[in-house]
Amino acid sequence: MNIKSVLESLLFAWGEPLGLSEISKILDIPERRISAIFDEMIENSTNNKDSGLIIQRFGNSYQITTKKENYMYIQNLLQTTVNKSLSTAAMETLSIIAYKQPVTRVEIELIRGVKCSNVVKGLLDKQLIKEVGKLDKPGRPTLYATTDEFLRHFGLNSIDELPSLNIESEEEKAT
Repeated sequence: MNIKSVLESLLFAWGEPLGLSEISKILDIPERRISAIFDEMIENSTNNKDSGLIIQRFGNSYQITTKKENYMYIQNLLQTTVNKSLSTAAMETLSIIAYKQPVTRVEIELIRGVKCSNVVKGLLDKQLIKEVGKLDKPGRPTLYATTDEFLRHFGLNSIDELPSLNIESEEEKAT
């Protein structure tokens, strides 16, 4: 069995990010071995200037995608945009969740200054965020965090790749 060939076939056939644990079960091979093989395949696909396809890692999932420099041609073919547009409210809410996760809806609303239950529902429906537990406080509010789909949507390998926030206090601005 050519493991690289099988991995490529699995990713191509699935079309969406495929989790490392699921691949491990399918092939009956330890996750760490598959991960090491994927690391090599990612490097090879990235360095292959003649191929329009690359393998990308999104959290603990992998997917075959097209190279970003070919985007405009694919867009012309499909005559639609690849990225789903998000409203300003959705982007604000998603940003808060990404930087503060895990976070409750009430905490998001305190930061934004407006109710956001419909926006949170929309982000859940788009699978950009998920429920990750309940806070141990009265009412047991739900905690939210970003998903692997969030990483894929924004082209990140991990949440650590988010740009750092440079927030100045009012006192720092005055000096």
